[in-house]
Amino acid sequence: MDYDRLGNYQPGRNRPDASLKPTRSPSHPTPTSNSKLKFAFIFAITLIIVSLVSVGLVVRLRTRHTGGSHPRPTAAMSQVCGRTRYQSLCLDSLLNFPGAQSASVTEMNHISINVTLQRFGKALYTSSEISNLEMDTHVRSAYEDCLELLEDSVDQLSRSLGSVTTKGSSEDVMTWLSAALTNQDTCIEGLSEVENGYVKQQMDEKLKDLSELVSNSLAIYAATSDKDDFYGVPIQHRRRLMSYPKWLGRKERRLLQTPVGSMQADIIVSKDGSGTCKTIAEAIKKAPEFSSRRFIIYVKAGRYEEDNLKVGRKKTNLMFVGDGKGKTVITGGINRVVDNVTTFHTASFAATGSGFIARDITFENYAGPARHQAVALRTGADHAVVYRCSIIGYQDTLYVHSQRQFYRECDIYGTVDFIFGNAAVVFQSCNIYARKPMPQQKVTITAQNRKDPNQNTGISIHLCRLVAQPDLEASKSSFPTYLGRPWKLYARTVYLQTYMGDHIHPRGWLEWNGAFALDTLYYGEYMNNGPGAGVGQRVKWPGYRVITSTIEASRFTVAQFIYGSSWLPSTGVAFLAGLSP
Repeated sequence: MDYDRLGNYQPGRNRPDASLKPTRSPSHPTPTSNSKLKFAFIFAITLIIVSLVSVGLVVRLRTRHTGGSHPRPTAAMSQVCGRTRYQSLCLDSLLNFPGAQSASVTEMNHISINVTLQRFGKALYTSSEISNLEMDTHVRSAYEDCLELLEDSVDQLSRSLGSVTTKGSSEDVMTWLSAALTNQDTCIEGLSEVENGYVKQQMDEKLKDLSELVSNSLAIYAATSDKDDFYGVPIQHRRRLMSYPKWLGRKERRLLQTPVGSMQADIIVSKDGSGTCKTIAEAIKKAPEFSSRRFIIYVKAGRYEEDNLKVGRKKTNLMFVGDGKGKTVITGGINRVVDNVTTFHTASFAATGSGFIARDITFENYAGPARHQAVALRTGADHAVVYRCSIIGYQDTLYVHSQRQFYRECDIYGTVDFIFGNAAVVFQSCNIYARKPMPQQKVTITAQNRKDPNQNTGISIHLCRLVAQPDLEASKSSFPTYLGRPWKLYARTVYLQTYMGDHIHPRGWLEWNGAFALDTLYYGEYMNNGPGAGVGQRVKWPGYRVITSTIEASRFTVAQFIYGSSWLPSTGVAFLAGLSP
């Protein structure tokens, strides 16, 4: 049925309303042979990477292999696959890997990720083969989302494989595997919204088992890594709270505090032609790929409307600096229903390149409440920081899609599920403004979509303020506001030491659909304050908890949830590592 994420009838969440025709379609240039060459190259490079990383293990395993022509699962295979959610697929995938019969439990980590990476590489290559088919706007947007997400996943799985091989950071591996699973979930969700035609059928076949393979790799790695279990409910013990980081004196670490006039920008964007570029799209195009240093793009005051601005995964360590909230405005009006595209495709600005930073900018989607899903900012960049920015919209304003993110001193406005996604994200010292929704709607601040118990993801809202905008304040009794509702089975959201206005409903949280996820989610509240913070009438769901332990609450802080003390100091952003101000 056509229900939005409130459980109320609203065209557009599950499929577009047939009575609404697109008034504007984003341009989709006809793919050329260059597209196929690009994906052929990506697939070839993927196979080379897999081969180079794997060769040592494969040779070593083969020297010990004594199995016959019909191998059976070994004790190691049975042990690791017993920890997964898709055990038959796990055994089948491991049995087909050369030399796996003699692999140890630890080596199964490498094999599982290796097999998954090869399957993703093949899916990316074969999916590109249908790019020349004629597709309507919605199908094309879902298809292009999948290609982008598959490419991102190949990169994340490649890095995971390399890190496992070199015994790198377990936090990195968990983050990248979690992101690859989220990517696949987003792709499948986009395809589920389109008609069951040839393209959808082809993609369903090419994407078969990919989510399950990533889930299995994630489960195997989580079980065999040296970290304690942090991914299920209830949470078990983890490392101690880290202290506030010491600031170093290097210029890069002061960037977020440096006045714009004193900053050496690499590119200046100005609509009047007084800068390096007139458009943000041009500036992004000129920025280097895979930059190892901070590359600064200063966007002067003005209103910039450029459809689907995107910082892709190759554009790393880009920092966008504006002249302040409400002065430098990046805006757009693309929305899911009228423009007939996926929610993922509606973002006025999107970033997936690691090390993305935005400061003193307003991101806006002006589509309005009647046009439903319309994203102002989508972030899937690892180690992303958004500082002193405004993010303005109605439904689905801020899409915290995946990987590790930090928001500090931001103003976020919306109505329905206006902070949503599956990143590991902390909001600190932010103002979260509920706006008046459409008639018959309820306001929901968060919709977290963690779909697997081993993903290290969730939304943490720490030392923030939840307030009602004047339009809602005047009629808040007719439009209750809830802290969140579970978009996926293992949704995880916490509020820590946050002020809650009286617009927050006494129950606190809203069901998605009946009893769905109520015993598997993790929703927590810790020492919040204000007229809406009382917990006496809160929901009694098995997965909801009033957190009383400082140790448990600390696990959702910057230091422990997104491991911010290891990477945030280099950005120069102010942050609190632990609980107390």
